[in-house]
Amino acid sequence: MISRLLQLFRAYEEDPSVKLVILKGQGRAFCAGGDVPPVVQNMVQGKWRLGADFFRDQYTLNYVMATYSKPQVSILNGIVMGAGAGVSIHGRFRIATENTVFAMPETSLGLFPDVGASYFLSRLPGFFGEYVGLTGARLDGAELLACGLATHFVPSTRLTALETDLCKVGSSDPSFVSTILDAYTQHPHLKQKSAYHRLDVIDRCFSKRTMEEIISALERETTQELDDWSLTTIRALKKSSPSSLKISLRSIREGRLQGVGHCLTREYRMVCHVMKGDLSKDLVEGCRAILIDKDRNPKWEPRRLEDMKDSMVDQFFERVEEEERWEDLKLSPRNNLHALRIAAKL
Repeated sequence: MISRLLQLFRAYEEDPSVKLVILKGQGRAFCAGGDVPPVVQNMVQGKWRLGADFFRDQYTLNYVMATYSKPQVSILNGIVMGAGAGVSIHGRFRIATENTVFAMPETSLGLFPDVGASYFLSRLPGFFGEYVGLTGARLDGAELLACGLATHFVPSTRLTALETDLCKVGSSDPSFVSTILDAYTQHPHLKQKSAYHRLDVIDRCFSKRTMEEIISALERETTQELDDWSLTTIRALKKSSPSSLKISLRSIREGRLQGVGHCLTREYRMVCHVMKGDLSKDLVEGCRAILIDKDRNPKWEPRRLEDMKDSMVDQFFERVEEEERWEDLKLSPRNNLHALRIAAKL
């Protein structure tokens, strides 16, 4: 699917008859993410480069979408997780509905939020991106609109009419698309228990420098006010891979100061280290516990955050050395780098 999308997006960009690209899911999900077990199987069999080749194509597609010269409209009517976010959030227009369920659940699998997530999560209000990327928290359509991951919210019953109107657009000028979307968009209220109501607490805790300090800050919050949200957040972090949490935090922090191409190039280094399995085998274990055996009891290594030293984290960000044929991700310069429109709506 990644290869086909890359081929189509490149062809549509050159085709003057194509004015915009609409991306939607078939069935009840927009896209539930990458198919992890085959990648892990390649790792176990010592064929990690096959996985690396897949990620190279995927990140290249993410970059093409982030720098696309024509409007991309992604209709997120259903589940949007992991790689599903990668093929939508980089596009100019992202439509949430009442059926949208967004998450970046990689840390619970022994991976890290990739597909350019260190770019788009780091641009969310305050430290909401760290919260979403580290905990794997699920967001609904109203929350997606509020934090800026979605640009519009349209009820699912109106999508057919919206698509009909979009298909009449005779120009690649995004203002034409924007005018149509603005006519359909609604502004739903956040649920009472939405994490977005807790931005002050999230900023207080997730702004801390280290994972250990983030968890300590959350634990202090629970002593002041016993709160289901804080306890659930602590539980999610403590169930995740310590290795994944630490590399994910650093990745998002570095992403704040980097462009999308730089973020994807760095994430490619990181994912190749994960695929190679020399620094950590947590992805194999997470896949076993969550997706295959489903005992939901992964045995992470190291098991404790304090045993994952900074020097170990550093290695994930270095070139993959002493490997024939391995190269950094090389992304061709493109003229259409549009700034990601993350506009929080309070």
